[in-house]
Amino acid sequence: MQSWRIVFMGTPDFAVPSLQALLDSTDPVVGIFTQPDRPTGRGMNLRPSPVKEVAAGRGIPIFQPEKLKDPAAIADCAALQPDLIVVAAYGQILSETLLSLPPQGCINVHASLLPRWRGAAPIQRALLAGDADSGITIMRMDKGLDTGPILSMAPLPLPATMTGGGLHDALAQLGARLLIQTIAGMKAGTIHPRPQPDEGILHAPKLTRADEKISFQEKAGRVQRHILALNPWPGATALLEGQPVKILRARVEHGSGSPGTIIALHDDGPEIACQEGSLIVTEVQIPGKRRMSAAEWLRGHAVKVGMGWT
Repeated sequence: MQSWRIVFMGTPDFAVPSLQALLDSTDPVVGIFTQPDRPTGRGMNLRPSPVKEVAAGRGIPIFQPEKLKDPAAIADCAALQPDLIVVAAYGQILSETLLSLPPQGCINVHASLLPRWRGAAPIQRALLAGDADSGITIMRMDKGLDTGPILSMAPLPLPATMTGGGLHDALAQLGARLLIQTIAGMKAGTIHPRPQPDEGILHAPKLTRADEKISFQEKAGRVQRHILALNPWPGATALLEGQPVKILRARVEHGSGSPGTIIALHDDGPEIACQEGSLIVTEVQIPGKRRMSAAEWLRGHAVKVGMGWT
């Protein structure tokens, strides 16, 4: 079977399994585009993207344009003469010029079952909504936001205890496997693009600070979903007596009281009343500290029954 010259575009950890799968395949990866190194950490030192860290030292040209639409970036990509461009969480929009550049088109590894959850935060939005399933869609890209025709899909059931981090990692691996299968099917002529359905369209906008705030004026199950969906990033936060605390894990109980009030202290954490039911907080993180069990946190903080969370 003829090999295809592939240009890969991706940046964060989600993209790494797809890149690794391509590097292990028989198709040559002739160039990699990723976001520029960014300052991070307390020292604000420049750090390469996870994709760049994996690609470094492999002899593959790496490009990090600030803007992919710049003529120089487009020329760099064209010079590589790709048969196919593969995109996985790159973080920039491809111009129509780039979309029409490779003979086999541009395909994207998207972390939802399209057309549900088009956009930047499909993983967290699926969990926040209480979806029974998530999955991966490999689509042929067009000029819209995640509107291109579908090449292949693979569902993934969502257990009630799934966190945003756990779903991220599972979908990253699933996406890598489906990507390789899809490219093979494209070559064999067994996979053809089909339009996305007109029904079931939902958008997954980027998370904001407002999304991080926990409201205990909700049913306990809904609050737990919020906590799990944002674990580990960006973290669901509430104020305890005015001090911010990220709540990373909690389990549902059947206590009652004024929403947001600590109604009991247990060996594994405080119990907080919700609009219906209650939550026992079992893992937290406070500013400037590592994540820890709520039991450990209680030993070092004067948390009492009757204190209020807002």
